[in-house]
Amino acid sequence: MRLACLALTAAIALPAAASAAVADVSAQGFRVSSTYEVAAPRDRVWAALVQPGKWWNPQHSWFGNPGRDFRLELKPDGCFCESGPDGSALHMRVAFINPQAQLNLWGALGPLAMEGASGGLTVKLEDAGAGATRMTVTYTVGGYLTGGAEKWAPLVDGVLAEQFGRLERYAETGAPAPR
Repeated sequence: MRLACLALTAAIALPAAASAAVADVSAQGFRVSSTYEVAAPRDRVWAALVQPGKWWNPQHSWFGNPGRDFRLELKPDGCFCESGPDGSALHMRVAFINPQAQLNLWGALGPLAMEGASGGLTVKLEDAGAGATRMTVTYTVGGYLTGGAEKWAPLVDGVLAEQFGRLERYAETGAPAPR
């Protein structure tokens, strides 16, 4: 919990390193969407995507060790969960799987889990030629959000841009953070 609060505080304090991909905001919620051109074949991007513990930023986890604590069960209603020495957390549930093409998850990431909100996260993978992959990430969130969706949309966009940028680097180089 402490890490999630620190992560939200850091996201608020950081300048807008967000990808400017807030697609829609209303009183009921928001949608953020970004597209990445990954210099790796689709099978490698998929293999990285379904192992979030290898690329997820520890600052955006409950217990600080995604490599040890994260699991993603690739089946309908499968758990994207974190189990650490001091407890466990449900991040999202698997809603749809089309291997190497699309993964849909349902739930509330990070501090959104403490709000009256939930959402659908879709990751689509398409061939982009020359051994590259186009990865489109869309997260649509609805429900009650303290302070309004206008406040939350750019924060969530920034965190997702960071996370999926790490996935992009991991798929390309085997390391999620720049060296």
